[in-house]
Amino acid sequence: MSMYLIVNIIGVLVYLGIAFLFSKKKKAINWKSTAIVLVLTLVIAWILTSFSWGRDAVQAAANGFNWLVQVAYQGIVFALPNWVTADYGGTAKTMNFVTSSLLPILLIVPMFDILTYIGVLPWIIKWIGRGLSAITGQPKFESFFSVEMMFLGNTEALAVSRLQIQTMRAERNVTLAMMSMSCITASIVGAYTQMVPGNYVLTAIPLNILNAIVVTNILNPVDVTKEEDTIAKIGGASAAEEAEMDDGKKEPFFSFLGDSILGAGRLILIIAANVIAFVALAALIDKILALFNPWLSLEHILGIIMFPFAWLMGLDVHDAFQFAQYMGTKLVTNEFVVMGKIAPTIHDVTKYGAHYQAQLTVFLTSFANFSTTGMIIGAFKGLADKESNALISKNVGYMLLSGILVSLLSAGIVGLFVW
Repeated sequence: MSMYLIVNIIGVLVYLGIAFLFSKKKKAINWKSTAIVLVLTLVIAWILTSFSWGRDAVQAAANGFNWLVQVAYQGIVFALPNWVTADYGGTAKTMNFVTSSLLPILLIVPMFDILTYIGVLPWIIKWIGRGLSAITGQPKFESFFSVEMMFLGNTEALAVSRLQIQTMRAERNVTLAMMSMSCITASIVGAYTQMVPGNYVLTAIPLNILNAIVVTNILNPVDVTKEEDTIAKIGGASAAEEAEMDDGKKEPFFSFLGDSILGAGRLILIIAANVIAFVALAALIDKILALFNPWLSLEHILGIIMFPFAWLMGLDVHDAFQFAQYMGTKLVTNEFVVMGKIAPTIHDVTKYGAHYQAQLTVFLTSFANFSTTGMIIGAFKGLADKESNALISKNVGYMLLSGILVSLLSAGIVGLFVW
């Protein structure tokens, strides 16, 4: 294990080195703040993986999401009893991907929107953001935004930050675009925990936030003056924006809740459509490649490209190649495609090993893929000025590189403590 640990440590340094190599302004990097955030990341990973109380806390949070999913099954059983297994009151022998992972979103999204409506979620975001800014020395808004995207997702966090986006320099908006590649939305954590180990999903979330700050600080360092370091608006969620009517009063609760449920339904359709399309397209590409050579497949090609980065996770050659294939598939499709593939076996530590299991789960827990770049650019089109949009469009490669490096860093750092 000692040799693999050394490789894992080297890997983390290499990922940071790649960020430095591609940095736009190497001399402008705030190394003090970056080092503080990196140390904080290591400490959090250490606590959540190496101490029984840390592991228990993360597991309790994962169990909480799983409990919500089980409660959601009660609503699904009422409408579609033949889609749910007997364990939860239905008649199905097994549950498909849509039932087990996506339909519970119909409960979880409205629950988070209700927390926004009553002011709980904005309060949590505000104080965590302030604490993060105070500890790390990061600009106030970037700290708030990192917490917002942890709970809300990239497009939601951008939407509620529109006033800030409209007042910031284009370079800072590029930073937001790069950070947005590494988020998830809390409303689909329940879907993740149904497919991969929930304790590592919950561990990945804070690590991704902090590593997004580290990577963007290195790739795109921006000097924010005291005059600029202000908050134009502290957002909570787009749902909160929509809940306000023209006269400043809140939308009636049940009208608001109905809109939230409809939004959850659209989210399910979007995820399902993407998964079906991407899996089918990948299968089509494999069929075409097989005409030239039976060994050729999209996963094999991506595995070769990503292999060096996977091997630096501290894995043996066989596991590294398999890991690399999953990494590549996730980047060109999305995390749900890979999670669906590994769901039947990833929980078996004897098959994969705890190190592999932890790193793969953490790597998958983010929205970093090619299609996300399009979502972010599209979101900025309606929020930022022409100068910001033009600069963001020129930095698509940096956005993708940022998302990949954050996922690699988070997985590599977790791997240091889980064997």
